[in-house]
Amino acid sequence: MQSIRLVQFTDPHLVDDPADSLRGINTLASLRHAMAHAAARFEAADGIVLSGDLVHDDAAGYRHVVNEFGHLKLPVYCVPGNHDLPEQMRVALARTPFQVGGHDVVGNWLLILLDSYAPNTAGGRIGAEQLQTLHRTLELHADKHALVFLHHHPIKMRSEWLDTVGLQDADEFRAVIARHKNVRGIAWGHVHQSLDLFSGGVRYMATPSTCSQFKPLSADFALDNKPPGYRTFELMADGTIATEVVWLDNAACSSHASAA
Repeated sequence: MQSIRLVQFTDPHLVDDPADSLRGINTLASLRHAMAHAAARFEAADGIVLSGDLVHDDAAGYRHVVNEFGHLKLPVYCVPGNHDLPEQMRVALARTPFQVGGHDVVGNWLLILLDSYAPNTAGGRIGAEQLQTLHRTLELHADKHALVFLHHHPIKMRSEWLDTVGLQDADEFRAVIARHKNVRGIAWGHVHQSLDLFSGGVRYMATPSTCSQFKPLSADFALDNKPPGYRTFELMADGTIATEVVWLDNAACSSHASAA
């Protein structure tokens, strides 16, 4: 069976004014750079994942999401982040090819999109109802390999300030995951940096932002000098995940890759 190819873009932090910058980076131009690079380098993707903070507290920014991704002939899977406005997001993206939340079965894989937005906090929460839905969905599709996307990190990043704004019910989330042996990977944004490790047989993957990055292992908020980035996935029929984080800069692009 053919593998499934996905490209994950996260934390573009778009706003209405296309000339605006965040932390010295024009977020729309940077997203376009990442998209163009991915399109040239990673042909024939089966889906795009936008894993939160699509906008930066500005609902008008969703027009750029529609303009940049709305013409694609492949699914664009979306989850909200803490800087998103979930109600406005769902209205703006209530059209093909976008899917906000829920799940999809693609070949031998189950893709699950979790909403970890929590009002009035930079941290996140899945909640009991959604956790129960997660359990039922994984149970119903026990014959499929599962890859779960959300915005907030469900494991510690060992960065003191970031770990105060992670997933508040991470223990409950991981308890559900542990009950289902078909979960192969979990991927998120929010942390503006890369991470790739195994825990309990599940691959945990953080993806850098298409704009600025945060310095890893930092006690206090600090920016890293890493360029914008994105992640690609190739999901094999046997449950193996081949994944790569690609870093961009103006002159050249460098990357690190791994598979397991």
